[in-house]
Amino acid sequence: MRKLFVLLLCLSFVGCATIDSIRAMNRERLMKLSIGMSKQEVLNVMGTQTMQAEGWTVNNPYRSEIMTGKDKTFEVLYYYTDVKQGDNAITDDELAPLVFDDGKLIGWGWSFLKDNAQKYEIRMR
Repeated sequence: MRKLFVLLLCLSFVGCATIDSIRAMNRERLMKLSIGMSKQEVLNVMGTQTMQAEGWTVNNPYRSEIMTGKDKTFEVLYYYTDVKQGDNAITDDELAPLVFDDGKLIGWGWSFLKDNAQKYEIRMR
């Protein structure tokens, strides 16, 4: 019975989500991450659901990419965490990059990604 209640509570939260609550939830979940976590552990924490809010569709992760440079390949997952302009568009600067090397989380955030892109001569778009 308790599991059913928790499930219904979760479903009602997602069903009533606002775009602000999605960003807040993703920021809160970022604080639960640790360096060295596997990609699957990170996905378990951050979530993989698609959410609808206020006419928006937000995928978790919002997008992903493989970045290859000098002797290094990273996988980067991007989660929607911020709003920079109220322009009804989700732009790169409103996403938080999570960086993986060989399936392990090695860091997150734009500074971390840019430092490693420079270090390994990875061209960013």
